[in-house]
Amino acid sequence: MNNLTIWQQLTQQTQMRWKEVLEATSVHIQLVFFSMIIAIILGITLGILITRVPQLTTIVLGGAGVMQTIPSLALLGFMIPIFGIGVKTAIAALFLYSLLPIIRNTYTGIKDVDKATTEAAKGMGMTSMQILFKVELPLAIPVIMAGIRTAAVINVGTATLAAFIGAGGLGDFIFLGITRGIDGLILLGAIPAAILAIILEMLFSGVERWTTPKGLK
Repeated sequence: MNNLTIWQQLTQQTQMRWKEVLEATSVHIQLVFFSMIIAIILGITLGILITRVPQLTTIVLGGAGVMQTIPSLALLGFMIPIFGIGVKTAIAALFLYSLLPIIRNTYTGIKDVDKATTEAAKGMGMTSMQILFKVELPLAIPVIMAGIRTAAVINVGTATLAAFIGAGGLGDFIFLGITRGIDGLILLGAIPAAILAIILEMLFSGVERWTTPKGLK
């Protein structure tokens, strides 16, 4: 095996393990999907909250920032006593890792909305909630989506570490390749993860264009 070139190793491993790759990719997508759904819901909610309660801005952004600075493996380790080994721990850690870009961009997007626009909305008799959902959020969508795209790409890469706690995913092949010294096996996990990140980037870019008001396109 070690006498083969890296691309020969990759070809051989793909032929042997393509079904396992499909299964691992499915698990990887699930880890990213569920953690991102939770992060988007909570991240946007917290981003909106700190625009309404400025006193919480430092606490919320600071807390999310601290989570981002903790090494991925360490964060996974901290989650194990709470959720045990496996998928729940991986989703919890990935969710925490995805929060900062979403919260920060939601906050920035709403705060950057032209004050004259919101004042005009108030003058038309709109309530605070109507201004939020009909004016501020639609105008902030491009910035919010940029944060979600960033979080998703980070999430896909970080999810490969889920293999270290038995959560599965494409990281299984990377970990196995490292322990056995087979570079082709590492690529077998790394290449699909990179492709998945690119697909998510394109997907969220499309969603951003679709949801951006025509006047801002």
